[in-house]
Amino acid sequence: MIRRARLIAVVATLAAGATGVISATQTWLTVVLADGSAEPLLVPGAAALPVLTPLSLAALALGAALSIVGTVVRVVFGAIGLAIAAVLGWLSAVVAFAPPVTAVAATVSAATGISGVDGVGRLVESIAPTPWPALTLAAQVVLAAASVFTIVTARRWRSGADRRYRTTPGPAGSRPADAIDSWDDLSRGEDPTR
Repeated sequence: MIRRARLIAVVATLAAGATGVISATQTWLTVVLADGSAEPLLVPGAAALPVLTPLSLAALALGAALSIVGTVVRVVFGAIGLAIAAVLGWLSAVVAFAPPVTAVAATVSAATGISGVDGVGRLVESIAPTPWPALTLAAQVVLAAASVFTIVTARRWRSGADRRYRTTPGPAGSRPADAIDSWDDLSRGEDPTR
């Protein structure tokens, strides 16, 4: 499993970030107003939770960068991913299980012209969550698990750059000189034609 630790951590982080970005465009809450309007208002994730898009994009960036950074930065990225998961997880849980009026206030204000949490609260008859807040909460649990996994296993990942560019020093003159060696000789002030 350690051989695939990098792949698991990167894919899980990217999947959680992508779920958050997609979720921001989906309907999170359905609001019925007390004024008797026939059509309920649909509140997208980005309106219900304004930090959803930027923090999900940050998780995507962490996942993409995680595959190329060194050990210390992996641990730091794991800690940042854990913080993002905690913030988005908590806020998603609040919206999923007890949607506050503040989550729908911007959408209701745009539709009715009534602003202020108290005014909007008097106008709202009911708020019903869709499955998207719970799905986003599940994605944050995955992000938290991937972040902890990254922190725990970061020191045991093999670095792709180390594997690709590692050279084993051999005895001097054990291989024929190439163009790069000639340039190196010139840089040291030696004449490679001798």
